[in-house]
Amino acid sequence: MSSNRLELSASGGARSKLLDAAISVIREKGYAATSVDALCAEAGVTKGAFFHHFPTKDAIALAAVGLWTEISEARFAAAPYHQFDDPLDRILGYLDFRKTMLYGTSAEFSCLAGMLAQEVSGTHPEIRRACDACIGGQAASLDSDIAEAMKLYHVRESWTAESLALHIQAVLQGAYILAKVQDSAEVAETSIDHVRRYIELLFDRPASLAQVSGHTIGPH
Repeated sequence: MSSNRLELSASGGARSKLLDAAISVIREKGYAATSVDALCAEAGVTKGAFFHHFPTKDAIALAAVGLWTEISEARFAAAPYHQFDDPLDRILGYLDFRKTMLYGTSAEFSCLAGMLAQEVSGTHPEIRRACDACIGGQAASLDSDIAEAMKLYHVRESWTAESLALHIQAVLQGAYILAKVQDSAEVAETSIDHVRRYIELLFDRPASLAQVSGHTIGPH
């Protein structure tokens, strides 16, 4: 996800072009409104090429979620917030990084997995499971940092690292919906700021530690 219009493959083959088109068009129009003809037109390939690679529209949607997951994992794995020694800074840095992704139209920064899950979770269980794995993987990537921060800051509560990681994903997905409704990234930015402040309150880090942590603390 190096740019708003994803460049998924340097090879430029028909399959890669179709997957690129699927991610772009589904995010813009939704799954039901996306036709095979529209995908072929967007990709600049024939219907014969489409059915050579994908037997159905469901098949390309499933493949698109898989590719979206791979690209997302690679992008977050390379993100700069991993450099912080303090696990709380890594959590806050993750949220700051998510804010940097809020550019372009709402269709361009929305989550393919979240969008598909809303639309087809009751009718396409295989796609729903793929979306769950994608969003759940994002949550899981935060689990260890949250657990480490709970230990470091002596947080002993009934909630778990997993539940907070999932809550963060719930806020992000909801923020994307609001951004579409309001046709503005500002509401999504504000939602991320709110969850950021909430996390700071949960861990109640002393100001002296915040100042030496190497990370800017406070609303962004």
